[in-house]
Amino acid sequence: MPSQTPERPGRFRRTALQPDEAQRILIERMSPLPEERVPLAEAWGRTLARSLTAPHPFPPFRRSAMDGYAVRAEDLRHATQEARVSLEVVESLPGGVAPTRSIGPGQASRIMTGGMMPEGADTVVMLEMTVSPATEDDALPVVTIGRSVPIGVNVADVGCEIQEGAEVLRAGQRIGAGESAILASCGNAEVGVRRRPRVGILSTGSELLDVSEPLEPAKIRNSNAPMLAAMVRESGADPVMLGQVPDDAPAARALIDAGLRECDLLLTSGGVSVGDYDVMVDVLSSPDVELLFNKIAMRPGSPTTAAVANGKTLVALSGNPGACFVGYHLFVAPALRVMLGQTPYAENRSFQAYLGAEFPKVNAYRRYIRAATDLKDGTVWVTPTGDDKSSLMTTIVNADCLIEIPPLKEGLAKGHLVTAWRL
Repeated sequence: MPSQTPERPGRFRRTALQPDEAQRILIERMSPLPEERVPLAEAWGRTLARSLTAPHPFPPFRRSAMDGYAVRAEDLRHATQEARVSLEVVESLPGGVAPTRSIGPGQASRIMTGGMMPEGADTVVMLEMTVSPATEDDALPVVTIGRSVPIGVNVADVGCEIQEGAEVLRAGQRIGAGESAILASCGNAEVGVRRRPRVGILSTGSELLDVSEPLEPAKIRNSNAPMLAAMVRESGADPVMLGQVPDDAPAARALIDAGLRECDLLLTSGGVSVGDYDVMVDVLSSPDVELLFNKIAMRPGSPTTAAVANGKTLVALSGNPGACFVGYHLFVAPALRVMLGQTPYAENRSFQAYLGAEFPKVNAYRRYIRAATDLKDGTVWVTPTGDDKSSLMTTIVNADCLIEIPPLKEGLAKGHLVTAWRL
């Protein structure tokens, strides 16, 4: 009888966790990275380390919302086109100039948009509603208005947008254009942000070629590494390209150890299934590696594995591009959010939609299908971006969500209501 190859630990004896349980286990191992300070101009896309409260009200003074004249509404109570009211113009107030005169009965100040309102004025009459007749050189200028105006019109009161002490930005908020404007308005020339996670990316497999190499028989170019690098950047982290390693466990472990010394989190692709040359199974069965999980009850990407080595977390993703893509969004993206001081999942990440095409496959496990969202006649539809094979790259290109299909004994018809998850 021919001899059999000894079974390697962890290759076949695996316990499948539900996806949400695997997510929980991984997220609990994550913690926010330290704060660092960067110039405001470099803070775009970073994650705010502390909540920001308004140091003063916005606006900090009463200001005009229009080009026109600052007046007392009382003076215009009886104004009509037939009975126009003329007011003495005591001052002109461009933006950035503080008033020196208050407004009394029968008076007005010329004012520009954003100009500071003078004392006594409670309303701004827009320029188009006024007439400024010519005057003699020694006469005071006047403005003539032919209609009444409600009190408070075109005036932004102190604190009407933001009250002093109000929380205007939350810790964990990603800094975009609006956040940059608020930070600047609050006087933050420097901003406290979370340090970006350094994420090592290592590809395994003797079949892999570098992207610059010509094709060879039985070889493919490494597409997972640049895909993972792009998703890491989208998550707000910095990818560290560790290269690729053939199906050689000692060589893979050496690169992993070096990567873990340099990085906060390490991602590998390939080598996690049950094949004879799936090298990551051997690496992660080492006694000094704490295995968190090595199988998930889902398709694609059921052999997705997570472990702790040298005090750092490693996530081993499938080598199939579609499964690698799904595994990243379900497990790595939430972990990185925690490292950036954010909640693991964005608000409103799941939604209900109608299935845009028949899905005939029977599911023993929960399935996540790459899909695109569309709005038709006021309803949301999600349509698979192609054949749901884990080896396909083309289905990733237009995907903006994952359709979740629960275990079923029969397929789903077009128009079935499903749950989808935003990427």
